[in-house]
Amino acid sequence: MKHALTLRIGPATFRIGAAWPQPIAQLQHLYAAYPDVRGQVADFTVRLQPTSALRRWVRPSIFITGDHGLADAAPMSLSHGLLAAEMGMNLQMALGWRRHLLLHASSVEKDGRVLVMTGESGSGKSTLAALLGERGWRFMGDEFALLDLDSGAILPFPRLVSLKNRAIDVVADAVGQARMGPLLAATAKGDIRHMVPRADAVARMGEGAMPALLLFPRFGHAPDMRRVGQGEIFMRLTQASTNYVALGEPAFAALTRFVRQVPARAIDFPTGEDAIAMVERLWEERA
Repeated sequence: MKHALTLRIGPATFRIGAAWPQPIAQLQHLYAAYPDVRGQVADFTVRLQPTSALRRWVRPSIFITGDHGLADAAPMSLSHGLLAAEMGMNLQMALGWRRHLLLHASSVEKDGRVLVMTGESGSGKSTLAALLGERGWRFMGDEFALLDLDSGAILPFPRLVSLKNRAIDVVADAVGQARMGPLLAATAKGDIRHMVPRADAVARMGEGAMPALLLFPRFGHAPDMRRVGQGEIFMRLTQASTNYVALGEPAFAALTRFVRQVPARAIDFPTGEDAIAMVERLWEERA
């Protein structure tokens, strides 16, 4: 690829190449505070290439590929090139990472312990993690929580926070425009805008911590809270992992230990402020 850069996010290093300069320039701007790893060998390669020679120039269309890819993935407009790059990195992790158990979850840390939040797309976990990261918590990630197979610690993967639709204005008001990426309108998931994590999240992205609470948030409902049984937790976390089956017995042992040791709650909430109040109350009760 003519245009390229290398990024390290948490323990993973990516080399991203593109046929066009725009996606790489956007990545360089938004990831400017991340470690300079030029010249290092990358764990994964991501390539943003045209769907045909003509589509490099006429109505440019991106096909995401790399060390791992999906042959039937839909092409994306060049105007959504930043999103394509982020999706490419996530795809490499989901299909190729084997050092830790991957959970599709957001996570934040406070007082040396980690809050993990998992749920379906639209549940509010990314927005909640972003808002908590502005209120005394250390943001650790919004896409993957990396569970160490031996120690049981959660390791950070603090990539850009992907915000959708109504969450964009809520978070932008909290963090300011300087840490917000360009608006990517009318994607397959609606409007998307990325947020750059705080400097402390980037500086400490090599520091893991032990999990203390698991939440299953659900946005758009009247405030409610309930305990979650271990059987349900185990089932939902295996469904939320992209490499549980591939890792085999070590993943089973690590997840079993997590489920036994980490209390869990399901929370419903109508607004971010309601969710933050519920989280802070649960955290105090845990202590």
